Amino acid sequence: MTDFASSSAAQPLSPSATENALVERLDAFRWELNAHCYRMLGASSEAEDAVQETFVRAWRHHESFEERSSLRTWVYRIATNVCLDMAGSRQRRARPMDLEAASTAATPLRPPVIEGSWLEPIPDPSVLPVGADPAQIVDVRDSVRLAFVAALQFLPPRQRAVLLLREVLRFRADEVAEL
Repeated sequence: MTDFASSSAAQPLSPSATENALVERLDAFRWELNAHCYRMLGASSEAEDAVQETFVRAWRHHESFEERSSLRTWVYRIATNVCLDMAGSRQRRARPMDLEAASTAATPLRPPVIEGSWLEPIPDPSVLPVGADPAQIVDVRDSVRLAFVAALQFLPPRQRAVLLLREVLRFRADEVAEL
């Protein structure tokens, strides 16, 4: 794959060629961003929404990418911030009162909704690299197991992000600090 900056420096690209190159480069990160967002948020539907929002933000701000870091680091910064924004949002998940129709005071109370009941497993194809080394597939599967993702949800969002970036994704400490 050619480098985005070197290809644009070699010859001026039309806007459509630049857009196609950016889309192609971002799409290469889709499966790993989907896994990262799933680990951060705990629900596959929210992870997909976060990846889409990441791509939208990257698309809007791709001119500001100065290539002082790798494209992967820059995209992970955006994805992590999207996940932190989503985790801090009050409207993030349906509340128990949003899940059922209105009732009267005479209606008996239902059992409380169990904390973490929104956690769900994620389908393998959305987080596993196609044609990857079997060892890499095993590592990814371990890092998206429901038990691991459920345990992550007990950490505050920023601590969860640091743990995932350092220990799961193996980013350097200076990259994580910058993120």
